[in-house]
Amino acid sequence: MYQLPLDLHRIEAPSLDNFVVGRNGEVLAQLRLLCAGATQGAPAMIYLWGEAGCGKTHLLQALAGAQRVLGPEAPLEAFAVDSASPGALPPGEGPAIVVIDDCERLDEARQQRAFQLINHARARSRTTVVAAGAQPPLALALRDDLRTRLGSGLVYRLQLLSDEEKAAVLERVAAERGVAVSSEVVPWLIAHTSRDIRALLRLFDALDRHAFERKRAITLPLLRELEAAGALIKSG
Repeated sequence: MYQLPLDLHRIEAPSLDNFVVGRNGEVLAQLRLLCAGATQGAPAMIYLWGEAGCGKTHLLQALAGAQRVLGPEAPLEAFAVDSASPGALPPGEGPAIVVIDDCERLDEARQQRAFQLINHARARSRTTVVAAGAQPPLALALRDDLRTRLGSGLVYRLQLLSDEEKAAVLERVAAERGVAVSSEVVPWLIAHTSRDIRALLRLFDALDRHAFERKRAITLPLLRELEAAGALIKSG
């Protein structure tokens, strides 16, 4: 069976610059200020939530310079706040950014440590905890005190890109590359493959290289050939 090659080495690391913003301009602007070291008036807590594929993890991974990146699989000691622990946040240093992903999956022990860590950050003027979850803070099945802390600062709901916004992104990429794409291709990709814009961009990149190597245009017949060969990622 032919498999469309997705060259993982070509995938850009998540950054604020390659985040497809859509209707999420306010949160992107806030995170840019944070990464630029604009600590005056910076919140101690920022919480992002939204459906799968909306970009939560991308934005957390894009926070260059985050002192700690935590989540359900992180070692328990990584959440420690005492100055003797690796990655601790001693007073007077900073600015510091601490990231906690998949908050809804934290076990009891990590919930306790996350609560202590956020309290520690609140006591320092130059530390911000940026956390993310699938639901708004008060809807999470977590300890009441942790839910309150997660919602104590700025809370942003990340909006999924609409199909029209995804189409505009793909069409812009094709135009920037000077690639001719038949009018049926972009709607077909959105309807029949991944709904995630990053996955769509990777797939389009692979299609572009595949068509170039075979000296063919990116057309609906080409996509259907690849679909019949089982080479396309189905939506889900």
